[in-house]
Amino acid sequence: MSEPIPASEFSRNFGRYKDRATADRVVEVSSNGRPIGAFLSQAEYEHYLRLKGRETRNVGIDDLPDELVREIERTEYGVIQR
Repeated sequence: MSEPIPASEFSRNFGRYKDRATADRVVEVSSNGRPIGAFLSQAEYEHYLRLKGRETRNVGIDDLPDELVREIERTEYGVIQR
């Protein structure tokens, strides 16, 4: 990834950085020398969405089907059911 682009420069020259994002995949944007965000190419955004979709999520017992809850309750530690 290249040097971060100041937000003012990014907004004034959006077309240039749009093309750069297509080539480099990501353009980091800064304000007062600190990163504030990034502009992603479509390919990089789709990659992000795929990764985001793979994240695990926590579920509560109320979110599980009743049959699965009963199955979990019947299991014994160390015993493999076939």
